[in-house]
Amino acid sequence: MRIDLSGKKAIVSGSTAGIGFGIARGLALAGADVVITGRTQERVDQAIDALKQDTKSDGIAGIAADLGRADGCQALIDAHPDADILVNNVGIFEPKAFFDIDDDDWERFFQINVMSAVRLSRHYARGMRDRGWGRIQFLSSESALNIPTEMVHYGMTKTAVQSISRGLAKVLAGTGVTVNAILPGPTRSEGVRKMLKSMAEQRGLSEQEMEKQFIQEARPSSIIQRVAEVEEVANMSVYAASPQASATTGAALRVEGGIVDTMA
Repeated sequence: MRIDLSGKKAIVSGSTAGIGFGIARGLALAGADVVITGRTQERVDQAIDALKQDTKSDGIAGIAADLGRADGCQALIDAHPDADILVNNVGIFEPKAFFDIDDDDWERFFQINVMSAVRLSRHYARGMRDRGWGRIQFLSSESALNIPTEMVHYGMTKTAVQSISRGLAKVLAGTGVTVNAILPGPTRSEGVRKMLKSMAEQRGLSEQEMEKQFIQEARPSSIIQRVAEVEEVANMSVYAASPQASATTGAALRVEGGIVDTMA
């Protein structure tokens, strides 16, 4: 299978590092023009330079905006009013005991992880529908189904975006626009690596030892028994964005290494 996204424009939110950067890279390598986003101009510029060098593509653009705010989403929309592919990746996570999660934490997670995707999808889906082709993705997580006790607020937001993804797919039935949720498991992104490094330092372990211990303790049902690579998640996203995935919609596409112990 050769995926060709030449002539398509993709927006990947939260894409200066980690899974978002990996997805942006994969889409660019498939021929798409890609818009990346980040909170600071410095990070955006660094990511643009890295992507251009890696992919040899001139079709890389970016914008610095806080997508956890309505005005940040509007800034992106104003700069890039149309897209063929939207990947709602921007999100935050933070291990925190349930009784320590205050109202501000709940609101912050909801605005960044959920409302950013709602606002962007609400805008870009209209153009896709009118043109008769489009791909929208929501980065959910295995934590949407397997709510982690160490970050209930994060799990809640990932369940929410999966619900929105399924609902929007039904709203856009028969239009040529597909909508899917991508469910990674623990992935060696920048954020996860920082978290595991901190845990390793606290326990006096190497990062490699900590990764193995984390899977054994926190995700013992993992079938691959390891942390996934960013590229493994990006590959699923690129496929779901392709013309070949035209019959895949309303789905929860799991790239979580078999952590969720169900065949459905």
